Amino acid sequence: MNKVIVRREKVDDSFLPASLHPVIKQIYASRGVQSSNELTLKANQLISVEQLAGIHDACTILYQAMVANQTIVIVGDFDADGATSTALMMTALSMFGYTNHQFLVPNRFEYGYGLTPEIVNIAYQQGAELLITVDSGISCIAGVEKAKSLGLKVSVTDHHLQGKSLPPAD
Repeated sequence: MNKVIVRREKVDDSFLPASLHPVIKQIYASRGVQSSNELTLKANQLISVEQLAGIHDACTILYQAMVANQTIVIVGDFDADGATSTALMMTALSMFGYTNHQFLVPNRFEYGYGLTPEIVNIAYQQGAELLITVDSGISCIAGVEKAKSLGLKVSVTDHHLQGKSLPPAD
């Protein structure tokens, strides 16, 4: 089997800082970065929280669960952003003084990806009343439907793009 290296055409990256390595500049420019401002890793460059779809409903659901001392289960992912998101949610809930929360990080090889019906069953057996996904859930229609059939509330937090339809989360 012969391997062929295909070289991409160079794109204009002159608007990016000269301090960046030329290969990194080409990667950024090829991926649609249009300004060096997009590379700024500061909080003031994040989108407004108001632009997050469903944020007010999600906050209300979380608040109601905390007031009622419901069992909250964070369903994460085992990769870098999933593990970080899981840890962040667990830490934030603890910092709010909340103690009735736990997490699940499914083994993809055993349970599949994201909020699967099997993971919902495990969370339900552990007493979950509210499931919060982090780094997954946007395409987990069957899992969310299973959770809803068991009477659980579900809040999906995910940075991935949605499919043709959204799961019926709260």
